[in-house]
Amino acid sequence: MKTHIEIFDPALCCSTGVCGPDVDPALTRMAKLHTDLQKQGYEVSRYNLAQEPQPFVENKLVNDLLHAEGPEALPAVLVDGELKKHGEYPTLSELAAWLNVAEEKLKPVQPKKQINLL
Repeated sequence: MKTHIEIFDPALCCSTGVCGPDVDPALTRMAKLHTDLQKQGYEVSRYNLAQEPQPFVENKLVNDLLHAEGPEALPAVLVDGELKKHGEYPTLSELAAWLNVAEEKLKPVQPKKQINLL
């Protein structure tokens, strides 16, 4: 069975939260990691409280966490239905451990040819 990671984001302005003039670097990193992991075939889902409230209501662990600690508890990370982390996004090391793979395997492959835009 494949490991399934679910990330329950706080209320964000868009699906990734990577918009506007003051982008949180943690959101940029998580958006990139999410995309890269999905491209590599890993089951990683993200839910935004502002745009997709239903998963927050339906998931008892997340719902209980929100009632106990409020929105400051987000983001919350579940791995195969078990709450692994909340209050901050996971590191690459944590994701690698949860997926039972070497950290290097999760790092994006750099293109062979770099484009110089200057």
